[in-house]
Amino acid sequence: MTSHTSPYDSSYDRRDLGLLLLRLGTGGVLAAHGAQKLFGWFGGHGIEGTGRFMESVGYAPGRTSATAAGLAEAGGGTLLALGLATPAAGAAAAGAMAGAATVHAPNGFFNAEGGFEYAATLGLAATGLAVTGPGRLSLDHAIGHVFDRGWMVPTALAVTAAATAVIVGARNRRLQEKEREEQAERVGEQEVLFGE
Repeated sequence: MTSHTSPYDSSYDRRDLGLLLLRLGTGGVLAAHGAQKLFGWFGGHGIEGTGRFMESVGYAPGRTSATAAGLAEAGGGTLLALGLATPAAGAAAAGAMAGAATVHAPNGFFNAEGGFEYAATLGLAATGLAVTGPGRLSLDHAIGHVFDRGWMVPTALAVTAAATAVIVGARNRRLQEKEREEQAERVGEQEVLFGE
């Protein structure tokens, strides 16, 4: 009696290796971006500089927004790379990238023009990992998927989507209010200039 290796077994091994590479790449990039925000590493501006930028693009308070984005990126990215708590890690990273994408959206899609291409790619990769799971070459697999249950995927994604919608909505309202104030100032200056 001869034993045959199923093609499914070899492709499953390839899938695990592919997921590991995707996790390491996506998670590593996200962790590095978070470290720029939190610690000023890799040429970043740290909490203070990032906080000023966040405030300038409507995310307020800036320091709190910088901390939250940095933690979502650094924490989510590190956990993705390790393959630990993959649904929550992927969702957190995706939420941070959705917030970043809204800042770049007015510039169109392509990154070369300041668009949201890069943030969207990282966000989709993180979401994909949250949905597919980390594979067998992961800490989640090693500890019996305690933090990687099926119900955790829609829960983590739904909670993150709701929180992101609230944060982005508040940002958009701030920017609209700022635009109205600036427009009112321009009208006032014109009235003074023309003696109206």
